[in-house]
Amino acid sequence: MAAAEDTGALGSRPPAAADAGLTRAIEAIGTAAYVVDEEGHVIAVNTHAERLLARPAAEFLGRDAHDLLHRDAHGHLLPRSRCSMRQAFHAGRTAQAAGDHFECGDGSLLPISWLITPYDVDGHAVGTLVLVHAQRPPETDSPAETAAESMPELERLALLAETTTRLTSTLDVEEALRRLVTLVVPRLADWAVVDLITERDEVWRAVVVHAEGDALVRHEDLQGPMPPVPEESPMPLSRALRGVASTLAGPETYRREPDSGIAVEQHHLFEATGIRSAAIAPIRTTRAVLGALTLGRAKDPVDFSTADLPLIEDIARRAGLALDNARLYQRQRKVAETMQNHLLPQMPRVPGLQMTARYLPAPDASQVGGDWYDAFPLSDGATALAVGDVVGHDLEAAAGMAQLRNMLRAYAWALQEPPSGIVARLDEAVMHITDVTMATMIFARIEEREDGNWELTWTNAGHPPPLLISHDGLAEYLTDGHGILLGTGVHGPRTDATALLPPGSTLLLYTDGLIEAVGRPLDEGLQHLRRHAAALAHRPLASFTDQVLRRVRHAHNDDDVALLAVRAPTRP
Repeated sequence: MAAAEDTGALGSRPPAAADAGLTRAIEAIGTAAYVVDEEGHVIAVNTHAERLLARPAAEFLGRDAHDLLHRDAHGHLLPRSRCSMRQAFHAGRTAQAAGDHFECGDGSLLPISWLITPYDVDGHAVGTLVLVHAQRPPETDSPAETAAESMPELERLALLAETTTRLTSTLDVEEALRRLVTLVVPRLADWAVVDLITERDEVWRAVVVHAEGDALVRHEDLQGPMPPVPEESPMPLSRALRGVASTLAGPETYRREPDSGIAVEQHHLFEATGIRSAAIAPIRTTRAVLGALTLGRAKDPVDFSTADLPLIEDIARRAGLALDNARLYQRQRKVAETMQNHLLPQMPRVPGLQMTARYLPAPDASQVGGDWYDAFPLSDGATALAVGDVVGHDLEAAAGMAQLRNMLRAYAWALQEPPSGIVARLDEAVMHITDVTMATMIFARIEEREDGNWELTWTNAGHPPPLLISHDGLAEYLTDGHGILLGTGVHGPRTDATALLPPGSTLLLYTDGLIEAVGRPLDEGLQHLRRHAAALAHRPLASFTDQVLRRVRHAHNDDDVALLAVRAPTRP
């Protein structure tokens, strides 16, 4: 037997004590027997089965019987699509077969014959009883399969391999759904329907697609919000959305009196699409049910059968893994961007100056960066400017960035010292009272002189140099005031540098993510920035900043970027 989805190693779930009455009942059978629930997990086993399969009851209970026991003739885990017992289990019918193999607790392979039949567990829950007999191995090999017989299985394996490759190679939910649909329509069905359970436990019909010739047509009128999942409904889609085993369905399934809003929607779906045979499988992971996949046939004269369910279930399982990864990625990215946006400040209003800033997170959602910028008033009336980069790409880097920025603000406000003195004090403290290992930064103060011009004084701790662009497009890097980065433990002297900002000029502070790229020399990145910044000097400041980001940052750069731009007034 096999469950609709594995829930741990070898399809296990938290072990539970067997029902004493159920165990006594199957103990009286006189042959090896066990009972599974509607998901294929063992809920009772007798001592005959323990002895025959060399396993104590504790190894059975709560485990997916298919994963625990079923093997092929070579001792490999039997694919679900080849398990005839599983097909009978899905169909809820009595069946028997010989020539199968179970793996015993000692690792040996036991040829067996079996009988499976529905079993009333406690008056209302339906289980399945499995009887197992040891079988002597056949004296001669069974006839080899013909090419015609083996081809369908090869095609199934190829489809599963393609499903795994294509679905797991994207981290976008919409793209994963598009690929899923193209894999199954029209290869397996005329129609594909995907219902997803959102993070708020609401159901959303995300995809309704059918094949028209070589084209796939999306029916948005049939998509959208769905009623909630009923807790007790035995109807196929409701069961699938609760994570129960796959089921077959047809128009007649939903012609009876509806027991839920979902049943009403399903009745409408079958009427609108003309689907006359459908297979419905849960989309789930080991952690949660994500939704359900419905494949429907309207034009295809061949109905779905229980033999089709293992393949569809395998496809849905792979879809669940891909969707779970995509959702996790998007969730991480949202958290990262939200965190950075809350940590990065708003620009102060400084009469006469224009200021704007941008932050672009790393493409990888898990890469929460340590790049930052800041601008704030000082106690003497000047304005502080800063941009920096804390080493690392994780939450510690982001936390270190916040600590560094807050300490800088405190020192700069309280101490009437030049930028070099404030950064020197910050460097002394950084290794002792922060989580920062190493960091680079530029710290500057900008103030209006008596003649109406603006003066910049700065110090540089191992950071890429500021770029000053005149209103006429002359661009130069401010390379003075350079010193060692923070956190090295080497406390050498730091220097300041001063420059006047010509009327209408633009000062650009940035982090290395703007200019660096794998395989490209740093000087080339700096020259690239200089050229484009000069060409954009006439643009309004917001447009200038956006275009610099778009044009200069390398497409394959995996680092985050912080950018701070200041423009002096056109006239003093």
